[in-house]
Amino acid sequence: MATAPLFGRCKPHLLGQTVVVIGGSAGIGLETARRARSEGASLILAARDKNRLELAAQETGAKHIATFDANDADALEAFFRNLPMLVDHVMVTAGAPHYRPPLEVSPEEGRKDLTEHLLLAINVARCAVGKLMPGGSLTFMGGTGARRPRQGLAIVSTVTVALPALIANLALELAPARVNLIAAGFVDTQLSASLLGDNLEKRREELRQILPIRRVVEPADVAALAVHIMSNKALTGATYDIDGGQQLVS
Repeated sequence: MATAPLFGRCKPHLLGQTVVVIGGSAGIGLETARRARSEGASLILAARDKNRLELAAQETGAKHIATFDANDADALEAFFRNLPMLVDHVMVTAGAPHYRPPLEVSPEEGRKDLTEHLLLAINVARCAVGKLMPGGSLTFMGGTGARRPRQGLAIVSTVTVALPALIANLALELAPARVNLIAAGFVDTQLSASLLGDNLEKRREELRQILPIRRVVEPADVAALAVHIMSNKALTGATYDIDGGQQLVS
């Protein structure tokens, strides 16, 4: 007697598609690679740290890896030029926010802090032209924490506000490819640990008490959103906040 199919069973959302994760050796990037793989995608991972990247590739079954600094424009261009096939989605998690007080940095440091993330998005978009399958997507990472002006945060606040405008314009430039931005609050990653140091556990407990979701946001939460953005072909030019309601109570 034939067994009736289970209700609710559906094919993986990224079956047969190729996902590139730049910054895919740790944190949100690695978790996105895991999630994409579980949804049927083939993976290409890129990062600066060769040892961590090789471990990530072994875990996720990535078909190709590349070690380079995403902020090196020549290396980034070479990476895309040498891709062995067209790809469906590119996720960029490389880079960290700059929290240095604006009046305490040199003009050259200030220029770098202000432009690094914006130029990375522009360079990825330019290099991805001709390398994306029809209906493909680019997804970038930004933040929500510096939207409100605060002393000492002028640089990161400026970049936080500028990124959504840039992403919306890139969506028009690259159409019909899709371009979107994920804006995260605190996410419990190694990067957060390195930024907070001994204050990490204190911040975790504070957020568990004040956030409406009563827990901290994990990399898996962001990865789930990233894969949804990849698979939903109606989404482009938008910024998607994921902070557990942090902006409501900060």
